[in-house]
Amino acid sequence: MVEDHILSARILMVDDEESNLELLRRILEPVGFKDLRDTSDPFQVLPLCRQSPPDLVLLDIAMPGKNGFEVLAEIRQDMGEEEYLPVLVLTSDHSPDTKRQSLSAGAQDFLTKPLSPAEVRLRVRNLLQTRFLHLALRDHNRHLEERVRERTAELEEAHAQILARLARAAEYRDDETGEHTRRVGRLSGAIAQELGLDPEEVSLIHQVAPLHDLGKIGIPDDILLFPGPLTTEQEQVMRSHTEIGGDLMSGSGIFLLDLAEQIARTHHERWDGSGYPLGLSREEIPIAGRIVAVADSFDAVTHRRPYKPAWPAEEGWKEIAGKGGTDFDPAVLEAFTNVLRSTGLNVGDQS
Repeated sequence: MVEDHILSARILMVDDEESNLELLRRILEPVGFKDLRDTSDPFQVLPLCRQSPPDLVLLDIAMPGKNGFEVLAEIRQDMGEEEYLPVLVLTSDHSPDTKRQSLSAGAQDFLTKPLSPAEVRLRVRNLLQTRFLHLALRDHNRHLEERVRERTAELEEAHAQILARLARAAEYRDDETGEHTRRVGRLSGAIAQELGLDPEEVSLIHQVAPLHDLGKIGIPDDILLFPGPLTTEQEQVMRSHTEIGGDLMSGSGIFLLDLAEQIARTHHERWDGSGYPLGLSREEIPIAGRIVAVADSFDAVTHRRPYKPAWPAEEGWKEIAGKGGTDFDPAVLEAFTNVLRSTGLNVGDQS
């Protein structure tokens, strides 16, 4: 099978002497090489290589108009980085300098005339074996790269599914549909994009923002589902969901979960420092936490919860926008407003 592969190779023979080309045919054809092409015009080598790429080039050096070194340089310059095209130089020049120059220019092997048929056949077979091994290795590497891409895509999808299901678990008791977490994720991603964050960061915020309330898993039902204002003690328990969520996500060393921890801990911090649990202010609050703070608050006021009815979107925007510079980052609010406008809502001063 390997022998058949070698004998089916396409060989391009280049020599300005027709008699030398005929000699090469008499050397190679009897042992089974059939796809032999030749040219005595060095200016035709590159067009022939482009038209029907060979597996091996047999190249003379001393030719009129363009010598073999120039032809070799053209071939190497035209080839892609992944390509491997062996060149066997056949020349009457026995000088060591010519041999060194040929090999330095990219030829893989060198023979001097008069040619030994046995040696030509041996060198041709060796070079073709190397050529086909290279092609097989290249194809194998491409296959491995494709498998790595597929596995990476599968892992990314698995991560996304795990994140979504964790977020759903956090919301299940007070939002069985899990739509709140998805809406916050979508809106957070849209705000991040409007702010001009790096596309990868936008994607990560979109994926991780739904986990902002994961710590609600640790809040008792009688507080989480309480249909009215909470007492001071109940409010303290409810606020602990930021730290519970952060603790659940901490210590993994995985960037995605580190970002989830950051959002869980900081999405109730406030621009003026009046938030919790750490009382951070302004740029001390990570940008992801500032974004999710706006998205979460808007979604909370515009959708029904056990303790409140839903507000219209315009009213919800007014409620959030009125807290710019106190609760929320003004720049994030501006991006948020632009996102709402892009959906067709007539909000804010558009003059």
